[in-house]
Amino acid sequence: MFFISVSSRKDRGIISMDEFVFARVVHVLGVVLWIGGVAMVTTVLIPAMAQMRSASERTDFFARIEGRFAPQARVVTLLVGLSGFYMVHFLNAWSRFTELRFWWMHAMVLVWVIFTLMLFVVEPLVLRKQIPKTAQHDAEKTFRRMRRMHWILLSLSLITIAGAVAGSHGWMLRGE
Repeated sequence: MFFISVSSRKDRGIISMDEFVFARVVHVLGVVLWIGGVAMVTTVLIPAMAQMRSASERTDFFARIEGRFAPQARVVTLLVGLSGFYMVHFLNAWSRFTELRFWWMHAMVLVWVIFTLMLFVVEPLVLRKQIPKTAQHDAEKTFRRMRRMHWILLSLSLITIAGAVAGSHGWMLRGE
């Protein structure tokens, strides 16, 4: 019914918010799946890995989990990026990137760029080749670095989400 409504409105040449609402739904659901997954890995899986006896056990476990999560994360981050770009374009809100009071929009793009680079460039092209060598050489150091990076990225993501929700509902920085 939704898609019939959208196409019938387009046929009549009426500008509709249906596409925008759909993009927002895709965007929010994508962020929930993406950052929810990051939170699960950071707060549950990595601490469980810390309890494992050997570095090889951790590496095998992480490889199995990452092999299932990474494709989902890649698809979802693409949907989040596309829907976010569409909403900014639809609203012609590009000028918000020139105002500090919309800091959360900059943060959303930054978080998206970091994760997109990690998922599409760093992880498949660098880490997959480097971790097996590094894991055997200094497994504890590699694990601590991974845990710290996950906490930093999760914290940055949650601050961004809080700012985006507050900012999109009118809670702006004062003094501008």
